[in-house]
Amino acid sequence: MKKEIQKIIKNAIRSAFGVDFELEKIKVDYAPEGMGDYSSNIALVLAKQVGKSPMEVAEELALAISEGSTFGAPKVEPSAELQFQKIEAAKPGFLNFWLADAALRNVAENINKEKNDYGKSETGSGKKVHLDFVSANPTGPIHVGNARGGPLGDTLANVFSKVGYDPYREYYVNDAGNQVEVLGHSILGDDQAQYAGQYIENLKSEILNLKSSEGFDRQNPRQVGDKGLEIILEKIIKPSMEKFGIKFDNYFSEKEMQTSGKVDEAIEILKEKNLICEKDGAQWFKSTQFGDDKDRVVVKSDGQKTYFGSDIAYHKEKFDRGFEKIIDIWGADHHGEVARTKGAFAALGYPDKLEFILTQFVRVVKDGKEVKMSKRAGTYVSIDDLVEEVGRDATRFFFLMHSADTHMSFDLSLAKEQSEKNPVFYVQYAHARISSILRKAEGIFSEGSTFGAPKVEPSGMHPKERALIFELLKFPDLVEEISGNYAAHHLPQYAISLADKFHSFYDQCRVIDEGDLETTVWRLEIVKATQIVLAETLRLMGISAPEHM
Repeated sequence: MKKEIQKIIKNAIRSAFGVDFELEKIKVDYAPEGMGDYSSNIALVLAKQVGKSPMEVAEELALAISEGSTFGAPKVEPSAELQFQKIEAAKPGFLNFWLADAALRNVAENINKEKNDYGKSETGSGKKVHLDFVSANPTGPIHVGNARGGPLGDTLANVFSKVGYDPYREYYVNDAGNQVEVLGHSILGDDQAQYAGQYIENLKSEILNLKSSEGFDRQNPRQVGDKGLEIILEKIIKPSMEKFGIKFDNYFSEKEMQTSGKVDEAIEILKEKNLICEKDGAQWFKSTQFGDDKDRVVVKSDGQKTYFGSDIAYHKEKFDRGFEKIIDIWGADHHGEVARTKGAFAALGYPDKLEFILTQFVRVVKDGKEVKMSKRAGTYVSIDDLVEEVGRDATRFFFLMHSADTHMSFDLSLAKEQSEKNPVFYVQYAHARISSILRKAEGIFSEGSTFGAPKVEPSGMHPKERALIFELLKFPDLVEEISGNYAAHHLPQYAISLADKFHSFYDQCRVIDEGDLETTVWRLEIVKATQIVLAETLRLMGISAPEHM
């Protein structure tokens, strides 16, 4: 809807002032309460260019749109929802729009026709998007800090799919570094052990009972570590991700990439560009040329590739596989790696093709006290622990509620509470209540048309009906915006707002009244549309939409 209003304003500018203004620079927002449905500050932006005051510009644009004088410019065919009751200028130069009630009636009707396709678009044009998220070192169970990016990456993939991209979820398995040998020492229990916890005891029991055979020496830390990683990946990490509701398209092995020669290939390209230098027997990438505070080792003096060296090759490999958009979701502790990785990527010939989202730390609170986490000490909160305690839905919802760049506290007590204080319960209860209303309606009306009754137009619109429908109208714009700004936390915020609008509507508007067929049919239309949008919002977040609670 915002884009359609942008186009109308653009045409009005051309018609009224002869100016061809860029569509992207026309800002359209939701208006403050009492000031309309949509608002634009375009008159404030345009005033100097056309030599008039902002109020004069706003008034002329309002008149041009209201009187249809924009037909002097390329015509924009408005949708059925884009009918204005009023357009007016407001000080100091805002252009405010009120949608007609008839337009909002069309919203509910169209949602019920489109069903789960409501909000769908082809913005992505089938472009392949690669999302790398979670990707924690496979030396133990995934704790809540690593897992925060899980619902974010998974939800963004769902949103991308909704708007026409082809998303691909991948977990990068760091199975080639020194931590593999450290894990082996930990399983063997020698003086170089660093990891601890019950999972280490379980690995020790399983691996050290294996017989040494050709290719496997149960006393060799590296080989024991390799075996441990294999078990952790297959028996801990993959099941944990499935329990968390995330199905990766691929688990990409760093070790396999190194043995394939792809790391050497990437480094050779950088050498040809004079971006690799040798010092102290090691090979260094000149990352200071790309804003890093110092150059970085890609191959150690013993010939072993560093994690950074592998990472350069991994990102190149993504483009070699045909991905056009690459997004990495990393923990905030990796912020120092962003500039050097982008620099290496630009050096390989892919400037501005790699995007990063950094997730801040998670503080888990139980009974008012923080639960400490340490994988090496074995005193961490695993994602399995969290899901088992509060459920998948609450875990995902709570992780998604906060912007990735903010620290968050995960309140276990609130996540388990079965009341409206718990936001995920509040939202799911709205869906269950809608399902109950529709089951009751099925028992009253016969089948054959909209809820068994002839189509009738309501005589008027209650303010709570209007508020709820306008909230439904926001959904397509929301999905489109998230596909561009990656602000997935706006989805749970929207779900809460939609549930709030529905509960308020239900409290003041009687839905089923056998003595008032016209109003009943109309309100059932609204309720059904709300169920569709609420369920689709939850689906995008990977959260269930229960019909009973």
